[in-house]
Amino acid sequence: MSEGDGDTESADADLTHTDESGEAQMVDVGDKPDTARRAVARGVIRLRPETVDAVRDDAVDKGDVLSTARVGAIQAVKHTWETIPMCHQIPITNVDTEFALGDDTIELTVAVETTGKTGCEMEALEGTTTGLNVVWDMVKSAEKDADGEYPETGIDSVEVVEKTKRPL
Repeated sequence: MSEGDGDTESADADLTHTDESGEAQMVDVGDKPDTARRAVARGVIRLRPETVDAVRDDAVDKGDVLSTARVGAIQAVKHTWETIPMCHQIPITNVDTEFALGDDTIELTVAVETTGKTGCEMEALEGTTTGLNVVWDMVKSAEKDADGEYPETGIDSVEVVEKTKRPL
């Protein structure tokens, strides 16, 4: 079973991230052919409507929330191999970020492309979660209640929505 192929029938027999003695190991992808790969992940942060309005109007004290979150998302994509154990360092050929502002939500979609031997879905997920965390960090003073809590703030529905590969 190759990394990320999800063969559930033989999952128990083919644990790819452990060796025979149960020790963690990185999957050897050296013999796999290079392919063009793309993964897209999406997630949502719930905020107070007035906070979303402030983001939309670029009126947040800390600065341009979406520009900062975009940089954070891209940086996270590029550094995924440093934060996810056993994740391969891959050549990132493209990262696209897209924000959609609702009444009380901001949705972030991160698309990652690579050419190599393993997929880029973890990079897309890392970009999405970090980008949303940056949004939270930038607006947290507006989101806190009188007790310093975040009763209306949350990150939800982080998921991979597309994963493709094609021969070169």
